[in-house]
Formats: sequence, structure tokens, C-alpha cells
Amino acid sequence: MKIETQSPPVTVVGAGIVGICTALALVERGASVKLIDRDEPGQGASFGNAGVISPWSVVPQSLPWLWKNIPGWLIDPEGPIRLPLSYMPRFLPWGVRFLYAGRAKRVREISDAMETLNTSNIELFRRHLAGTGHENLIEDSYYVHVYRNPKQASVAGLSWDLRREKGAQVEVVDGEALRRLEPAISPDYKAAILIKGQARARDPGRIGQVLTEKFLSLGGEVLRATVRGLEKSDNTWLITTDQGAFPAEKIVVAAGAWSANLLKPLGLSIPLQAERGYHIMFENPGVELNNSVMDADFKFVSSSMEGGLRSAGTAEFAGLDAPPTEKRAQMLIGQTKKMLPDLNTEVTKSWMGVRPSFPDSLPAIGPIPGQSGLFAAFGHSHYGLMMAPKTGELVADAVLEARSNTELSPYRIDRF
Repeated sequence: MKIETQSPPVTVVGAGIVGICTALALVERGASVKLIDRDEPGQGASFGNAGVISPWSVVPQSLPWLWKNIPGWLIDPEGPIRLPLSYMPRFLPWGVRFLYAGRAKRVREISDAMETLNTSNIELFRRHLAGTGHENLIEDSYYVHVYRNPKQASVAGLSWDLRREKGAQVEVVDGEALRRLEPAISPDYKAAILIKGQARARDPGRIGQVLTEKFLSLGGEVLRATVRGLEKSDNTWLITTDQGAFPAEKIVVAAGAWSANLLKPLGLSIPLQAERGYHIMFENPGVELNNSVMDADFKFVSSSMEGGLRSAGTAEFAGLDAPPTEKRAQMLIGQTKKMLPDLNTEVTKSWMGVRPSFPDSLPAIGPIPGQSGLFAAFGHSHYGLMMAPKTGELVADAVLEARSNTELSPYRIDRF
């Protein structure tokens, strides 16, 4: 096997948005950095998300009351969750941990840790994009939760308390005010909750490409290769790939849902699930949304982007290797048409991506215990785009042993 004898002291494995932001933060701090991925940078799970960038995304997926809704969601073919019976035995241990993370006290601890990663996300993205000529890829937005039943549009309860406690401005509006804000919205929606102080990505995949170009302009290196394994010999790591083997002084594992498989041969058993999400892109929608809009019943988000109008959502647990369930993407067409009656649905394009999800909605960030020179930056669940800039800052500080005021213990890989 060919072995390259000269390589950068830091190698980031995985060029999704988290890996890109980490590599960029490292090179900005003067490190020599190589970014490795089998695909083009920026094409991971965050490529296909709904583009919401929220400092107030501080509500974990698991909440004290959530278990009551899960049976109904699972039996509803258009519900927000799909879990094939054949995958149930592999899912159950993770599912039990997920529900356990929904205890009220634990939810508040998780919320605090989410706030750390999200509170400055708009500012950090704008700083990264400054001077690239693509600053307009991030724009100010509300996050609009729309309701058919106006009684459900209530800001009482734990999830809304968490947002307000962190400083979010929320407002309940009636259907008439909603349609002044979003004229294309169906009159079936009788109320909405507005979360203010947000932003949205006009093209998440393009943001990844632009930040990669910035990384390259600062001296970073990108290698297209499939990483097959990580080995440690004395004080040097060896990354084996289909393009040869590459030594590295330090490695950041940012390979998303594939990270657990990479680390398993090192004796690390990690409760990471491959949570698949889908989107439909309406390429000639004929309607425009002024903000990111979430249907509170079906739990999908629609947003206007540079390439059309995108609806994204659903959670499917079926493993890394199962083929896409095209019905999960196609059902978003009908649901979005109900939200936007004048929507042109003639030209659509579907997509499926895999979210790397831990049971407690928090990623793994920082040094991996017992593996000197190896660092984690994965497991961001639904929040990869939002949490990527701050994750990059924190991991860069850890790798370069810079002083940081942020405590990384909530994100330890061995916390389970």
C-alpha cells in the first residue's frame, strides 16, 4: 500500500458542514489541515435540511410527554416517524436511552448545552461568509409554526419555556395576521407562533461549497477518498483509505453517521443512530415563503431557497444501508400542497440524507478518552447546520490546546 510520508498535522475525516467548519476554524488559527471525504464537500446530511438557523434551537428531541405521541406517529403512514418492525430490535436500546433523556431535569441540562452551540450561530456563519461574495446565503427570518387548530398555538409548556428563558421572542398570531406575513399559506391554518431573531440558509449545500473554497484559499487541502480505518502506532495515527494510507499527528472524526463504524475497531461502542431524513424540492413552485414555516401537525418545514421551494422533515430509523423509502419523500408533496394551495408540483426532486443522532440530542465534541490525538465532532442529529460553526470553534481550540471558556463535558463521547 502506498503511504504518503508528508501530511498535515491535523486531518479532518468528513467534509459535511461540521467537518468544513472545523477545518476552517483550524486553518484560520494557523494549523495545516487536510479534509478527507469520499464525496464532494458539503454534500452530507446538512446539504438537504430545511435551512433553519436558530439561536433558539434549545429544545431536545426527547421531552417528558413525547412517549404519549409515539404510538400514534408510528401507525400513521404520514406520521413524522417511520420504524420498520425488522429494525426494531436494533433500535430499542437506543430508544430506551432516548426516552430516558426526556426527564424534565435532564431536558434542562441538555437545553443549556444546546444553547452553548447555537446561541451565536448566525453571527458565526456571517463571519465565515464575510468577504466571499456570498453573504446573501444567510438571511434574516422568522421561524413560523402554523396550526390548523388555534387552541394548539399556545406558548405554555416546557418547550416554549426553554426558548423564552434563553431569550427568544415568541408571538402568537391569528390566521389573518399569518396570511399577511405569508400570503401563500392556506386559510386552513387558523393561528401561528412566530419565533423571532432567526435566520435561514438560502442554499445549505452552497454554503458548504463556499466555505470549502475559503478553506482552500487559506491553504487547506481537500482529498477525495473513502476512509476505511484509523490505526495508532506509537504517537502517529494512520488513516487507511482507498487512495492509500496517510499518517496524521491529530485526527478529527467528523464523519457523521459513519463515525461510529470508524471508531468501533478502536474499542469504542457508541449509541449513534442513523436517522434518515427526506426532502422534496419544488423547482418551479410558483409561490414564495418569506420565512421558514413548520407544519405543527406533520412536523415538516418548508422554505424558499435559491433553487426553488424545499420541504424537509420526517425521521426514519432503518440503518445506514437500507435503500431510501421513496414514499417518505413523496408524501411531502401532498402535505406541502395542503399548506400552499397554489404550489406548482409538476417539477420535483427528492433527496434522502442520514442524520447522526445520539439519544440526548447532543453531539460528541472534543478529545476521545484513551485515544491521544483523536477528537470527536459528530452526532449533531437535526442540528448539524446550526451547531456547525460553534462546534468548529470548540474542536479547533481542543485540538490546538487553546484556552477555552466552554466546558466540553456535556459533549463527552463517553457520557452514556
